Parts: sequence; structure tokens; C-alpha cells
Amino acid sequence: MLLVVDIQERLAAAMLPEVREQVIRNTGILLEAAARLRVPRFLSEQYPKGLGPTEVGVLAKSGDGLFRFEKTCFSCRGEEEFSAALRQTGRRQVVVAGMEAHVCVFQTAMELHAEGYEVYVAGDAICSRNPTNRENALDRLLQAGLVVTNTESVVFEWLRDSRHEQFRAISALVR
Repeated sequence: MLLVVDIQERLAAAMLPEVREQVIRNTGILLEAAARLRVPRFLSEQYPKGLGPTEVGVLAKSGDGLFRFEKTCFSCRGEEEFSAALRQTGRRQVVVAGMEAHVCVFQTAMELHAEGYEVYVAGDAICSRNPTNRENALDRLLQAGLVVTNTESVVFEWLRDSRHEQFRAISALVR
């Protein structure tokens, strides 16, 4: 599964511009590849009345069938609507991208891990307002035994074979 955490207009505006653009681009790649490969996709919005809607560049890549939900808990696991939808997939692997790495991404990843999910954090698709907080979150995730990976590794692991019918389209996404 792919879970995109809180990449919202007002929150994104607080990020360093070059980092924000990288996270939006890489999250878009993950979303588009997941849609092409029929990987279940979830997208959270932390209190959208205050932080605004999801960034347009992210939504443009989300495709049909996206499970989008609002939350007030920092961890997505605090929202029953998400928890129920997650259980319905029957899948046990989750790729996580989003903002802010040291709060909502971290708490969500840790709770999923504690519940027995295999959690893969796309390190090049997460950020925090303060780069030091992002690095701290990555260190803590690694120490806890979660996998920190990158966008390109994720999409090619999903593909598994260059003979896959989606290989050319997905390869074009990462160029």
C-alpha cells in the first residue's frame, strides 16, 4: 500500500522550496506508479480547515480509487475510517511519504510497525520544516527497525521485472 501523509498547501509552504518540490515530485511518482500497478493508495489531510487541502501537484498524480481522509490525530492510525480501510486491503506492507517527518510521518510509521506492518519510508519523499528534525526522524525510524528507502527503489520493487507491461511508463516517471 502507499500512504501519503499531509502534503497540504499551508504546511508545504513552510518547507524549504527545493525540498518541498522534491517531496511533491517524488510523491507524485509514487502515486502514479501505484495507480498504474493497482497498489492501494491512501492520502491523509491533517485538519484541512487550518492547513489547507492537499497540494494540487500531488492530487494531479493520484488517479482514481484514492482513499482520502481527514484527521486530527498526528498518527493516521488514530482515525478509525483509515484503520478500517487499511484492514480491508488485507495487505501488510506500507510505503509512507509525506510531511512532517518527525511528527505525523514518524508517529504513523511507528504505530503501523508496532501493529506488525512492514513499513517502508520513502526518505526522498518526506520532509520537515527543519531539516534536522527530518534527519532525527529517519535515525529514529532506522533504530526502531523500519526500512528507509527511496522513490525509485520502491517503484522498481513494485515492478519486479523489466518485462512488466507498465515498465516503460513507470521508467519514464523517474527520468
